[in-house]
Amino acid sequence: MVNKKKKTRKVKRKSKKKKHRINSRKKIKKIKKKKKGFREMSVPIPLWKKDMDEVKKSLEIERQKRFKLLAEKLKASKFNSKGDFKEKEKWNKKAEKIKKREEKKKLKKDIHEKDKEVDMTPIVKAIEKKPGQADYEKKLGIPSAISKPNVEKQEENKKIIQGHELESYNTVANDVPFKISIVDTEEGRRYSIKLPTISKPTRALLETVKQKLINLIDIGTAEITDISAIERMKDKLKEKAIELFQRYKLPKENINFLTGLLINEMIGLGNIEVLVADPSLEEVVIASAKEPVRVYHKKYGWLATNLILENEKQIENYSSIIARRVGRQITTLTPMLDAHLITGDRVNAVLYPICTKGNTITIRKFAREPWTIVDFINNGTCTPDIFALLWMAIQYEMNILFSGGTASGKTSILNVCTPFFPANHRLLSIEDTRELQLPSHLYWSPLVTRLPNPEGKGQVTMLDLLVNSLRMRPDRIILGEVRKHETAEVLFEAMHTGHSVYATVHADTSSETIARLVNPPISIAPHLLKAVNLNVVMFRERRRGIRRVLQLAEFIPEESDKQGVKTNLLYRWEPSRDKIIPHSNSMRLFEDLSRHTGMSFSAIHKDIANKKEIINYLVKNNIRDMNSIGRSIQKYYLKKGWKTIKSKKSLSKKYKKKKKKR
Repeated sequence: MVNKKKKTRKVKRKSKKKKHRINSRKKIKKIKKKKKGFREMSVPIPLWKKDMDEVKKSLEIERQKRFKLLAEKLKASKFNSKGDFKEKEKWNKKAEKIKKREEKKKLKKDIHEKDKEVDMTPIVKAIEKKPGQADYEKKLGIPSAISKPNVEKQEENKKIIQGHELESYNTVANDVPFKISIVDTEEGRRYSIKLPTISKPTRALLETVKQKLINLIDIGTAEITDISAIERMKDKLKEKAIELFQRYKLPKENINFLTGLLINEMIGLGNIEVLVADPSLEEVVIASAKEPVRVYHKKYGWLATNLILENEKQIENYSSIIARRVGRQITTLTPMLDAHLITGDRVNAVLYPICTKGNTITIRKFAREPWTIVDFINNGTCTPDIFALLWMAIQYEMNILFSGGTASGKTSILNVCTPFFPANHRLLSIEDTRELQLPSHLYWSPLVTRLPNPEGKGQVTMLDLLVNSLRMRPDRIILGEVRKHETAEVLFEAMHTGHSVYATVHADTSSETIARLVNPPISIAPHLLKAVNLNVVMFRERRRGIRRVLQLAEFIPEESDKQGVKTNLLYRWEPSRDKIIPHSNSMRLFEDLSRHTGMSFSAIHKDIANKKEIINYLVKNNIRDMNSIGRSIQKYYLKKGWKTIKSKKSLSKKYKKKKKKR
């Protein structure tokens, strides 16, 4: 019996020893998991391998490494007995907890202090030095999309082009200042933008505020399409963004800067808003994500910038944002878009694979303050004599065609002549995209064409608008551009029915305008051209970067059997002297004026001289605003304002005479 009891006791002791060994192994594994160093030593299991032998080998190698490290650390420590090992385990747990608490406190303090200064680069350096960067980024609240940006593209954008600086100036896009410099390099002239450097924590802060703003503000379809609603939404975003940034106790300058960046990203087109805000640019072209954005400068022509977009999806996103604001779509089914921005700038977008290089966007900018007579005379584009003659023709309802090449200034000179319209006449303008900006005192109704929806319904063509405009009892009709036979036919019929018409045509000379209108694709009957009185031809010289009135001609009916017309040049531009000089006397215009108005030739010449005097007065006093020029011309029509202007001029002359006598 005694032997049996002894055996049972021995078995119990053995089982206890086994249990103790198993528990100790489990504890070692727990300690091993908590320590940082072992996470780096772990070899990932190659699950992609099919052979299980290789998997087993990798597991065995991993176990051997772990046990070797544990054995070395246990030998080095003073704790070798079982009780001492338990005490060491407790002490390690407490120490780890204390370390974690201290790390959290330090992170919170650093974030709070660096938020005040906006720049948080020291925290980023600390994060980069430590292992497990993703864990620390989660603690800071940095999302994965921002923690891993396209670094190469960002570095390329931040690079300032080195070379000889020709010119530098500052622009502001939504309260965010940017420095722009034109640099002359070995490769050619470049357009360099100094973009603000933003660290990762500040980007994290911007993302958190952006997400909060998205949750706070609801945006409907009506607000997207309406321009005034978009401006109200901008104001709301500014107010709420400032409130959110003020919680971090940031200075006012940094708050305004960060709110501007948010508005550019959320409502605008990101860094491209800088180019749109620059008044010295005429065109902005995004060819693809592989190439830098290119711009056309008023002074230096085409220039490559230091901006490169991240990917093709970003360009597609920008084009879809523009399309939504106009109430249109740009997809693979409808890969082309012709629209306009909130600022009134014209936009054309083409998606891949129609453009084989990539998605493209072309922005044609218009002046925020429209060009006026004063600007054209000061620039040398036109002369007071020509403007006085055009004023006379517009006043007495003569038909005028404005022709020229692409970007030569056809629409600009048409817009410049709009203050000459009397205020009591009804005006209708028909365009593909809204470009004209008339004075506020005029009785004007702008009409714009519309493309069909994806189902092919809802299209409104220029012909539809032109036919409809004749039922709206207009006195004057302004047509954006004559392109097709149907529109030209209706337009010339409107001329013959008593409406005065003003339109633009693509042609380089006055004789070429006749050839363009008579031949396909327009192909109008030659006898219809007798209704046109004047033709203004614009020219753009790319070498010097200037625009000039090349020709001012009148159409004279021919006596041949064809019953066509021929041109008679009244003024022409002489490029050698860069002057617009008179070429020949009028053969038709003054006769038509005297026939329709009953004025003699001397009275017509006096009226033109009087108009020239008013234009010179506007130039001398530098009255450049479109509305103020329109009001002064309106006073002339009412026979009140010009007397006061004359009285002022006479007083100034008397004052000068007195000065001379003294």
